[in-house]
Amino acid sequence: MIAENDPAGTAISFTKALNRYTEHSCRLITKEIRYNFMFEKDIHLPWLEKNQLDKIEILLKDSDIFHFHMTLDENTSLGPFKPKEYMQGKGIIHHHHGHPDFRKNSYKYRQKYKSLNRKNLLVSTPDLLHLLPGAKWQPNLVPVNDPLYMPKENKPNGIIRIGQSVPRKDIKNTSELINAVNKTIKKISKPKLELDIIEMTDHKECLKRKQNCHIFFDHMQGYYGVSSLESLSQGTPVIAGIDDWNIKHIKKFTGVEKLPWVIARDADELEKSLISLIKDSNLISRVAENSRYFIENYWTEKQCLNRLLDLYESL
Repeated sequence: MIAENDPAGTAISFTKALNRYTEHSCRLITKEIRYNFMFEKDIHLPWLEKNQLDKIEILLKDSDIFHFHMTLDENTSLGPFKPKEYMQGKGIIHHHHGHPDFRKNSYKYRQKYKSLNRKNLLVSTPDLLHLLPGAKWQPNLVPVNDPLYMPKENKPNGIIRIGQSVPRKDIKNTSELINAVNKTIKKISKPKLELDIIEMTDHKECLKRKQNCHIFFDHMQGYYGVSSLESLSQGTPVIAGIDDWNIKHIKKFTGVEKLPWVIARDADELEKSLISLIKDSNLISRVAENSRYFIENYWTEKQCLNRLLDLYESL
């Protein structure tokens, strides 16, 4: 796997799961760190000494598959090497995760893959299928048994903590969340509400703070983020504005008719969802329990990995 920066830590999750559950061997090469998230690394180019770069060439020679994440391709420089010099006989996969340039200029990528006759295309959420017809949706993994992804005994005790983790506030409806919380505070005097907007934070610290939240807000962009999956795994009610297209694909993948997300597609629905959860501690508990159960039983690592293995083994 080759990535500029690891998108939401998904590439390292796939790498570890492939090595843990299958007879295959996977390595991940990354080039940058963005937003100070500090996801776990495998082979991170800036950390290699010059005398260690030969391991990059060995991987490029010996790999059966080049799995490119985000906008990277065979012309990417990996130290003194480029994948295009080692392409013969390789399976090639392009995996898109909603990079801004891809969302804005998807036509460019469609034309590139058409001209190169590249047909093994993946997207990380169903909404991206609109931008890359012919691609397959590859659900992201959740390491459900990792302690940081497990529920934490966290009763409100008079305080409800509402959380959101964002790389950029401007594209995740953060202002709407702040307004909704402020309006809710005016309408409900008890319990006390706290808002934790998690930004530019080491991923492990981010997960710890999310475990301390009683309600989590993803965004209202129509799809779900990795943040949703993390909080669902932690047994936290998640509010998100998932649209009908994404819901249809999630139901088909999981076989579940009732999804655990609390759906809010505009500011009014967000406020109403917050009030409903805050006023009913039993509702919070039920949604929390359903959230964890959903990830444990219908969004397992092996279930997600099987989709990727089907593609790998078809090459």
